[in-house]
Order: sequence, then structure tokens, then C-alpha cells
Amino acid sequence: MLEMTREEFEELVAEALDRIPPELTRLMDNVAVFVEDEPATDDPDHGPDLLGLYEGTPLTDRGEWYAGVLPDRITIYRGPTLRMCESREDVVAETEITVVHEVAHHFGIDDERLHALGYG
Repeated sequence: MLEMTREEFEELVAEALDRIPPELTRLMDNVAVFVEDEPATDDPDHGPDLLGLYEGTPLTDRGEWYAGVLPDRITIYRGPTLRMCESREDVVAETEITVVHEVAHHFGIDDERLHALGYG
């Protein structure tokens, strides 16, 4: 497995977020991004190879009822990313794809459309 400290990986996630166009990041609302080492092992819907996870209510589904709720959560997983990549360049590319993928879920874009756009 490729070695990279948590701090280095967190920096890659931050850099990927910085590359999202400002006109989109300004629209992001009530969402927090986290880095975890591994996905939960007790989650039956996601396996140990999960690279990222969006949990919350997409902007497209929010209505008048949406107030005073906890922030949406985007989690990027370091372990699975490092296990699937062969070089630092691969990690940089995969991290960017994963961050964009999960942010797109925040905007209400589904997996089918993301795969069609190359962010599978």
C-alpha cells in the first residue's frame, strides 16, 4: 500500500476543494468535509473500498422545512484510496474525483449522471 500521512492526505482533499470553481463553492450550504482513515465496518450498504460518502439533504431536496439542521457531511476515506492507487499522482487524481463526486451529491447529482460525466 502506498504510504501517505493523514496530514498529507488532508492537504490533498483541501487542494481538491480549492479547485472547485468559486461560483459553485459559494452555493454550497451547510456542509462539512471530513477525512477518515477507513469507512465504518458495520455499514451494510458500503464496503471497505468506499472512497467517499455524502450524508445529508441535497440542495435540490431542501424546502421551507430545512432550518436548524446539522450540516451535511462529506467524508473522504484515506485507506481505501491509498490501497487502490499506485503513485502519489494517482492519489491526487483519485482524491479530486472523489471530492467532486461527493460535492456533486450535495448539489443533487446522482451516481448515474456522475458516471456519465467521468466522476464514477
